[in-house]
Amino acid sequence: MSPYALSIIMSSLATGTMLTLASNHWFMAWMGLELNTLAIIPLMTKTHHPRATEAATKYFLMQALASAMILFSSTMNAWLMGEWEITNMSHPISTTILTIGLAMKLGIAPFHMWLPDVLQGLNLLTCLILSTWQKIAPMILMIQIYPQLNTNLLIVMAILSATIGGWGGLNQTQLRKIMAYSSIAHLGWMTLVLCFMPSLTLLNLAVYMTMTTVMFLMFMNMMSTTINKMAMSWLKNPVMAASMMIVLMSLGGLPPTTGFMPKWLIIQEMTKQNLIAITTIIALSSLLSLFFYLRMSYSISLTTSPNISNTFSIWRQNNKNQMFLSMTIILSTLMLPITPTLINILN
Repeated sequence: MSPYALSIIMSSLATGTMLTLASNHWFMAWMGLELNTLAIIPLMTKTHHPRATEAATKYFLMQALASAMILFSSTMNAWLMGEWEITNMSHPISTTILTIGLAMKLGIAPFHMWLPDVLQGLNLLTCLILSTWQKIAPMILMIQIYPQLNTNLLIVMAILSATIGGWGGLNQTQLRKIMAYSSIAHLGWMTLVLCFMPSLTLLNLAVYMTMTTVMFLMFMNMMSTTINKMAMSWLKNPVMAASMMIVLMSLGGLPPTTGFMPKWLIIQEMTKQNLIAITTIIALSSLLSLFFYLRMSYSISLTTSPNISNTFSIWRQNNKNQMFLSMTIILSTLMLPITPTLINILN
């Protein structure tokens, strides 16, 4: 792809998200979401492969349907209530349609079916953008309108997302599909606490984006797309492989890594709301996700590929992304001690 075309596409991605974040009018927010969708499709079809074309087509159809529902709900609210402002989405039918549209854009269950197939057809860099940057604008819109959202609908979608995200990743061998189901499971935790403490949803989104960015950068560095290829990680780059194991534990939410912090705070908040049964269900469903993270860690550390020729010298080579990768590894694994400070800020 031409550098000029790539710069225009990346600028359009940034502009679409910023337009949605800065807008107070539903039509401007919708325009930002559309700009985001149209900007990432050329990145999806860059490889000229049938799987990439299929992924771009599925993504476009699902995002077009979600955008139509968002525009329809905002128009209905303006017709019935006379308000176009984002924070004044007060009609219950409009709010429900809008919630479903934003859930389709994010990939929250039961509107998640497109996400694993789309990620599987893309290269790792486009998967990184789709799993992190593309989730900012819809999630911020949900945070902005959280007082009007249907709490029962969000709780049902959260439990489904955490459960399906765990079950779906158990029998996968493709890393991109595993990260897709990981995204679905994390979105369940964000959705669960949205109506009760939206600042925790924002914190969980930031931690999830950091950990997912680290994982995809490591996959790109090690050129791994399947669990079998991860078995060679220790031979290619022992330091990177050890870091990948720790980041996987952080994605699973094990203490004392950073990933434990949002789960801990969300469970604490849900317990304060006296939702003990729902908290227990979603905490148990996270064990399913933890299983396939442990399976990936096992393939890195306790299995050795028979092909060991010309692999020991790779990890000694300099890489211009090493500094950024090192910083994000630290952020995704060692931020648990600042939890008391974050609690004071959130409260």
